[in-house]
Amino acid sequence: METKDKLFAYKIYFALGALFIASLVVSNLIFQKFFYWDFFGIYRFEISVGILPYPLTFLITDIISEIYGRKKANQVVTSGIFASIFSLMIVYVANAVPAIESSPVNNAMFSKVFGQTALAVLASMIAYLAAQYIDIYIFHFWKKVTKGKMLWLRNNFSTFTSQFVDTFAVLFLLCSFKILPWDLFPKLMLSGFLFKVIFALLDTPFLYATVYLFQKRFNLKRGEELVLD
Repeated sequence: METKDKLFAYKIYFALGALFIASLVVSNLIFQKFFYWDFFGIYRFEISVGILPYPLTFLITDIISEIYGRKKANQVVTSGIFASIFSLMIVYVANAVPAIESSPVNNAMFSKVFGQTALAVLASMIAYLAAQYIDIYIFHFWKKVTKGKMLWLRNNFSTFTSQFVDTFAVLFLLCSFKILPWDLFPKLMLSGFLFKVIFALLDTPFLYATVYLFQKRFNLKRGEELVLD
């Protein structure tokens, strides 16, 4: 690959990584607000707003896995861990310093919104770490088995499995830390997992379109990966 093409490929990789990290950090910061979504009268979802940007992270890791390979996907996941820890430190310091009397947000209000962020981020990171590495592993397992074919299979099978692990683990830890009551666990588990499954199915065309554009731009064969190192 020519130097010009390699630089362009790196730019796209860094842009995808930035979107991944931003989505992950934001989902950890806004998780305490819950909302409902009436899915065409079939099912009423009751979920945290923190789940909204989260499916994007799995789409991005699948794109990176398919185009850049397992190693680059794992690097983005690891970067997300450090970004989450750093954001947690900033929130902790911001919560510790006293607000002035004229502050639009006082100490009590700030602590109510962000006071439980530390435990929530810890729970999210543990669940996220397990789910993302499982997602990447299963994706590449099926890529090897199918010899680069059936992208829809490895995308959805890896995402369904990892999203179940993620949803179960984060809710279990949040309930164990007493951030959420245990009686909400079954409903939030079902709503969270179904929501992620729906969006995993919806993002499949976007994955195909993105992979097609990469293959056309860099003259890649089906299942072939870009080598940046």
